[in-house]
Amino acid sequence: MNFDSGDSRFYKKDENENLICEITYSIADSSMIVIDRTFVNDDYRGQGIAAQLVDREVEMAREENKKIIPRCAFAKSMLEKNSSLYADVIE
Repeated sequence: MNFDSGDSRFYKKDENENLICEITYSIADSSMIVIDRTFVNDDYRGQGIAAQLVDREVEMAREENKKIIPRCAFAKSMLEKNSSLYADVIE
């Protein structure tokens, strides 16, 4: 899924502008990104969208040579369970 971005988030809306999903983050400093929250609308859960959002955040961190602090429980669990895939960005 391709996500839109803006205001420290990646997100997707449906054709009626209803929010399908989003991941919000903040910049802790010049080398750190904090993942604050992931959200997937109930109608779209179970499709791996939250994992795609986290992967998009990881992609951004790698592009910007930053580390991630996952405050969001889902992101933290995903990054920890797959630590060998994300070792380069986990703080």
